[in-house]
Amino acid sequence: MSALDDISRPALSYGGGGGQVVLELAAVTKTYGQDPPVPALRGVSFRVRRGELVAIVGPSGSGKTTLLHVMGTLERPTDGVVRINGVDVAGLDDRRMAALRARSIGFVFQQFFLQEFQSALDNVADGLLYAGVEVTERRARAARALTQVGLAHRAMFRPSKMSGGERQRVAIARALVGQPAIVLADEPTGNLDSATGATIVDLLHKLNAEGATIIVITHDEGLAARLPRQVHVLDGKIISDSAGAVGYP
Repeated sequence: MSALDDISRPALSYGGGGGQVVLELAAVTKTYGQDPPVPALRGVSFRVRRGELVAIVGPSGSGKTTLLHVMGTLERPTDGVVRINGVDVAGLDDRRMAALRARSIGFVFQQFFLQEFQSALDNVADGLLYAGVEVTERRARAARALTQVGLAHRAMFRPSKMSGGERQRVAIARALVGQPAIVLADEPTGNLDSATGATIVDLLHKLNAEGATIIVITHDEGLAARLPRQVHVLDGKIISDSAGAVGYP
């Protein structure tokens, strides 16, 4: 059995309305240090279904960055269950975890993290480096992703020749190019002026309408209010979820 055989199964359906569950956290905790231990997440439980557009919102120190790391499999929880597309990540070694991350999760960061000496096309194609896709196909998919975010005409430009909004669109295209189950966007408007930030929020709505499942991590209540679902985090706990009761929607 290959490392990917058990992580490419379809997402599970848990009944009720809505789409399949692509992300599930059950009683997740995360503690740092031992003397004394510092709790960052305290029994977090929620689900995200395919096709949702969700804001996870909270002030600095609320635990939302740790939650991003745990959802993105960048850190393992201290306790509790994290499932991506129905796969319990606790059972994966580092190699399989990396394979799951490459196939199932796309990341968008506030700082863009683009290679300044590569074209926009090659930056987006790099999103498929660890997915086992041949270079010609990587570039073809990257071109389609840039078209999806409205940047086909800028494909051969380097990031240094692009505006902040264009660079964030390139980063979003890179996150989307592998058609992941989930896109995690960390403060995607944080480095942009308000007008440019509004265009990025509009783009997220457009991509979501086309089928992308997107989770936005933000401290900005105004941005969160523009998204269909808001999950509020404080002191490492979910204190409210507009989808329903705290815990599972």
